[in-house]
Amino acid sequence: MLQKAAAVFLLIVFAGTATAQSWVQVESQPGTRQAIARAEAYARILPNVSAFRTGPRWHAIVLGPFATEGEARRRLQELRAQRLVPNDSYVADGSTFGTRVFSSEGTTTALAPTPVPAAPAPVLEPGEETEAEARRSERNLTREDRALIQMALKFEGFYASVIDAAFGPGTRRAMAEWQEAAGFEPTGVLTTLQRRDLVDGYNAVISSLSIAPVVDEQAGIEIELPTAMVKFDRYDAPFAHYEPNSPDNVKVVLISLEGGTTTLAAFYDIMQTLEAVPTDGERSLGRESFTIEGISDTIRSHTYARRAGDAVKGFSLIWPAGDDKRFNLALEAMRASFRTTDAILPDNAGTGVQDIDLLSGLEIRRPILGQSGFFIDGEGAVLTSSTALGQCQRITLDEETEVDLVAEEPGLGIALLRPKEPLSPLSVARLMTTEPRIQSDIAVSGFSFGGLLSAPTLTFGKLADLKSLDGDDRVARLNLRREPGDTGGPVFDPSGAVIGMLLAGTEGARQLPDEVSFAADAKELAAFLTENGVTPSAMDRGEHIPPEDLTELAGDLTVLVSCWN
Repeated sequence: MLQKAAAVFLLIVFAGTATAQSWVQVESQPGTRQAIARAEAYARILPNVSAFRTGPRWHAIVLGPFATEGEARRRLQELRAQRLVPNDSYVADGSTFGTRVFSSEGTTTALAPTPVPAAPAPVLEPGEETEAEARRSERNLTREDRALIQMALKFEGFYASVIDAAFGPGTRRAMAEWQEAAGFEPTGVLTTLQRRDLVDGYNAVISSLSIAPVVDEQAGIEIELPTAMVKFDRYDAPFAHYEPNSPDNVKVVLISLEGGTTTLAAFYDIMQTLEAVPTDGERSLGRESFTIEGISDTIRSHTYARRAGDAVKGFSLIWPAGDDKRFNLALEAMRASFRTTDAILPDNAGTGVQDIDLLSGLEIRRPILGQSGFFIDGEGAVLTSSTALGQCQRITLDEETEVDLVAEEPGLGIALLRPKEPLSPLSVARLMTTEPRIQSDIAVSGFSFGGLLSAPTLTFGKLADLKSLDGDDRVARLNLRREPGDTGGPVFDPSGAVIGMLLAGTEGARQLPDEVSFAADAKELAAFLTENGVTPSAMDRGEHIPPEDLTELAGDLTVLVSCWN
């Protein structure tokens, strides 16, 4: 029955919406005076502001007119980017506009002063009903009418229960709250004109979305989409991409691939690695389906997938943040209409474009920074550079294990990380207790290229001095060409002892030769660890070990440290 109701209101909405002009609607206000006051406020910062009646009490505050819908959408995008209009502003065709009551160009319909009687009595505006009359007119509503009113109340944020077309206590409370917000007496019984105002506002937004059925035969999915916002662009298995059709930058991705329960669970994990699925938000995985909500400062997304025979089918809706009403409206239509057929998107369907940062055309979430660190105890504590960690919302080891920043020494640029759950590293660093020899061979282990390689690389050089150029004996100078990803990595002598940790950058503002690098001395690292409750492993200078053994040791104790936002 809900589908029937939805079909009815869509038919109502789409009838007669063609017009030669387009407008940017920024607000709706329940009273003429309120509408004029808000329109005047907008007119102080924006040109071409008008307010029109859209019903007995409601008014639309708009910008325009614009010659084409495209021009209106471009202007809307500019205004949103400048934060001059609300995020839920939209392009309207003006079909519901009545009398103009305000214009920044001077064509305002003036309001006569309203005298205030000493003992005001309730006066009904023309066409309004008493509560008893409203109850009588309400009895003539069809089931579809009642369902549509509930949907409109839900869209406005006053109703959160099921659409059952029954005006029970929950619906009555929602009606009263809507009446109070709109400036009416909160009786809990809508008059004919109030019902019209409520539904007209809802229908205007439905019209701006142009929700319509879409049948994707290759993906084997039937669904209603906001066709004013998205259009089909391409296949990139297992996705069908529906890219933005307006400046709102809305996207839809249909999901279609062969598989069962195992595939569903694996795909649940994969989807959470994508930029389009922010890390904040509720998510759940069951045997037959999963749901992922993603919320960030810039986007909001909803991903749903379920088993459908021998396939996994689903969708992702990706929407700009701050436009929750329209997001929820589109999402509800998509969820209610989602159907599957036997077709499955072939594995080879797509453009063939390959990129390490893309998964079937969707951008993979990447850390904003990747550097190196090394294990220093048997529970997985890690030493690394502290220089860039302050900007991280989340820190991981090898892009998987989350860690806490438990201590740092900003003056020296070192930090101690502790995994949220204990690890068992294959090896831990042994800090040299004796002074290394100047001009001796050294090697730095690090993820020179961030996370592009799965293992660290060794970079060889010489120990140039036991102090920095400024004479700081806490820092050794190295003759070694470093990469940014090597920062925080261990500096080995030929016996496999760690003589220091590679530091970030160069000294101060001076531009030094590329082969000049610096490392925090092992004695300073040991003191820092001891102060923070970690007893480091120690090692005296020993015999040289074969290069392949040093490479294996470095791989066992060096770890990729990633910073995420």
